[in-house]
Amino acid sequence: MTIKVQELVKEFRRPKRKSGRFTALRTLFSHEYASTRAVDGVDFSIEPGELIGYIGPNGAGKSTTIKMLTGILVPTSGTVEVAGVVPWRERERNARQIGVVFGQRTGLWWDLPLRDSLELVRPLYDLPRQRFLANLETFAGMLGLDQFMDVPVRQLSLGQRMRGDLAAAMLHEPQILYLDEPTVGLDIVAKRRIREFLSRLNRDAGTTVILTTHDLDDVEELCTRVILVDHGKVLYDGDVAELKRQHAPHHELIVHLAEPAFTADIPDVQRTRREDGFVTLTFDPARIAAADLISNVLAVHRVTDLSIVRPKLEDVVADIYAERSP
Repeated sequence: MTIKVQELVKEFRRPKRKSGRFTALRTLFSHEYASTRAVDGVDFSIEPGELIGYIGPNGAGKSTTIKMLTGILVPTSGTVEVAGVVPWRERERNARQIGVVFGQRTGLWWDLPLRDSLELVRPLYDLPRQRFLANLETFAGMLGLDQFMDVPVRQLSLGQRMRGDLAAAMLHEPQILYLDEPTVGLDIVAKRRIREFLSRLNRDAGTTVILTTHDLDDVEELCTRVILVDHGKVLYDGDVAELKRQHAPHHELIVHLAEPAFTADIPDVQRTRREDGFVTLTFDPARIAAADLISNVLAVHRVTDLSIVRPKLEDVVADIYAERSP
């Protein structure tokens, strides 16, 4: 179930707005167009069983890329293959091998109980009844659906509805799952449930997961690889830890001293802050291991507490985009 994307471009055209009298009519009948390039020469390949974070700011082209992968949109140029299928040419065949969840929209039937809504998924994929029931029982257990299975979808909380959407997307056992902002607006408990589900799905079933989100805690907890995009272009494609190492190599050791002064002089370590008995030491793990730094501190000082603060992916990505802003 390899996904291959090469030189992918998507442009949206709209009539140029005309000024003067009868503006709407002049615009409507205009033959001049303005183009916006939402995706601009994107290349990547995803192997079976990967769990990828596809991240970037609003307008970066994330959702547009997902819509081309699912066959909803046709690219302006470039190629996409999902397990050997060109999505927009063979939409039905592609639909049978993928699951899709858009966080802002539900695929469930609004006025039906969740159970009936999920039941209507079965004929869409010609699922044998026994296979459907077995899968429903599995996903209901994993996502905790039983307590609200007979509640109309319109009465479900956002977190409950999202869990129902995830079950609906996976009932036909697709090998690829696309998620577009699946945890937007959810509380911490609902987010944890969904993260646990995705991790287990990827680990136990080998499902390939492509996750677009603004919540980089999702990415940091679930993904080892990220594809970072901006203005339709790929800025980075690789390991999460390597991205942090490149852009935020320094960690902090925060030490709570049992004595008034900090006198230890440790090479490759900078003392950056001191307040209320706490001393912050900034270090590069590539130059000195955290364990060695702690040993050096404890050899000189009595310490009541210490902790290591590693750079968060959210801060790293924010800094990257800040550097690119005009």
